[in-house]
Amino acid sequence: MFDKLQQIKKAKQLYDQAKMLEKAAAAEIETVEEGGIKVVASGDQKIQKIVVDGEELKDITKVVNKALDKAKDTGQKAAMKKLQEMGGGDLGSLLG
Repeated sequence: MFDKLQQIKKAKQLYDQAKMLEKAAAAEIETVEEGGIKVVASGDQKIQKIVVDGEELKDITKVVNKALDKAKDTGQKAAMKKLQEMGGGDLGSLLG
C-alpha cells in the first residue's frame, strides 16, 4: 500500500514537471520569413501568426492549429495503442 502511494506521488511529480516544461517551451517564440510569408510559432508547436504580403491571415492560422492539434492527438493515440500492444500497460491514466 505504501509503495503504491509512493508510485502515485512520483507520477504526480513527473506530471507536474512535464507541465512546467511545456509552459516554458510555449513561451519560446520563433519567426520565419521567406518569400513574403511570415510565420510566428511558439515552442508548444502552435502557430501564433501567419502573415502574407503584410496581411495577417487569422482564419488560416486557426485552421492550421486545428490540423496540428488533430495530428498530435492522432499520433499520441497511435503511440499509446502501440505501447499497450507491446505490454506497456495502461499509462493513459497517468498521462491524462
